[in-house]
Amino acid sequence: MSSKADRENVALAVSGASGSVIARRFAAAVLEQGFHLQFVCTRYGRLTWEHELEESLDDALAELGALGKLTVHKPGDMASALASGSFPVRAYAVIPCSMASAAAIATGVGTSLVHRMADVAIKERRPLVVIPREAPLSPIHLRNLLTLSEAGATVLPPMPAFYQRLESLEEVVGEIVQRALAAVGLIGELPQGMQWGGGE
Repeated sequence: MSSKADRENVALAVSGASGSVIARRFAAAVLEQGFHLQFVCTRYGRLTWEHELEESLDDALAELGALGKLTVHKPGDMASALASGSFPVRAYAVIPCSMASAAAIATGVGTSLVHRMADVAIKERRPLVVIPREAPLSPIHLRNLLTLSEAGATVLPPMPAFYQRLESLEEVVGEIVQRALAAVGLIGELPQGMQWGGGE
């Protein structure tokens, strides 16, 4: 008998910014919780993924697919179910979010399924988290991210909580993923050890 979770969709878009490891860990966490992951990756997202993680995206998706229900969409497929607000999605994430993608989503003139998917989340008032990856941020970047925040998205830069005294990149990534899951309501709250004073 299927659970409620495995009938719920969570959408993840990967754009061409640095931070593929965060996307991979987020995808695994969603699948391990029993949600149906709807996945889309841009051309440059694929190139960045394969450069940073030193694995083919196809191999990674096969490994992730073994964890649970995974549907992969083509970035140019504007007839995809993700392009419609009538398709039920519990939460959306753009991880990592390039500044080009942030601009396209903020202005509503996106040309890919990644942009349209986020546009659907905003217009349907559904949870959306974007993890932007750029440094330093220009005034243009900041204005676009402010627009996304004002439209209801959670803008979650991958900034580590130094007070936790994290000792490895793996721990930093894990913390960011937990914050992203909490931002879109896929977990109720951050684990106690990640809360201020939670380790006492």
